Amino acid sequence: MDMSAFMDSSLYTWGLLPFLIFLARIGDVSLDTVRIIFISRNLKYYAAVIGFFEVMIWLLAIRQIFQNLGNPVCFVAYAAGFATGNFVGIIIENKLSIGKVIMRIIARECADDLVSFLRSAGYGITIIQAEGSTGPVRLIFSIVERQNLEHIVDMIKKYNPQAFYSIEDVRFVSEAVTPFRLPTLPRWHPGSRRKVK
Repeated sequence: MDMSAFMDSSLYTWGLLPFLIFLARIGDVSLDTVRIIFISRNLKYYAAVIGFFEVMIWLLAIRQIFQNLGNPVCFVAYAAGFATGNFVGIIIENKLSIGKVIMRIIARECADDLVSFLRSAGYGITIIQAEGSTGPVRLIFSIVERQNLEHIVDMIKKYNPQAFYSIEDVRFVSEAVTPFRLPTLPRWHPGSRRKVK
C-alpha cells in the first residue's frame, strides 16, 4: 500500500489522524502552560522560543481539523488533547520548579527548632511576634527557591505540625533580601535532599 492510498484509508482517517491531532494538541497546550509560567517569571527569551513552537504545532493541528470537517472523531481528539495538555502542562511546571516563592509560616507553639533548621540550612528568615485568635504566635517569613519547597514543608510538618503556612509566587527578589544561601543542588542529584536529624 503506497502512502497516498494509506492516507485515504479508513485506518488513517478514523484512527491515526485523530491520534496525531490528540498528540499535537497535548504538545501545544503543554507548551502554552509552560510559556505562561515563563512570562510570569519574566523569562522572556524562553517564553518567545516556547511560543514559536507552540504556534507551529497548533497550526499543524488546526490545519488537519479544517481539512477533515466531516470527521467528528478529529473534533473529539482535538478537545481531548486540549484537556490532557492542561494536565500535562501542570505536571511539567511542577517538575521544572522555576523561580522563588515567599513562605509565610504561623507557628502557634514554640518554633525554635524550625527557626534553627531554616537558619542552619541557609534560608534567610524574618520573625515577628504577633497575636492570633488563640493567643501569641510567631510569624516566620522566608523567600525560597521553588525546588526547595517540598523539603521545607516536610520540616515544618516535622518540627511544627500544627503550624499554618501559605506559599505565594514571587516575580522579583532583591538580592539583599536573601544574603546567605547555601548552594542548591539539582533535583536529580543524589544529595539534593539534605537530611536533618
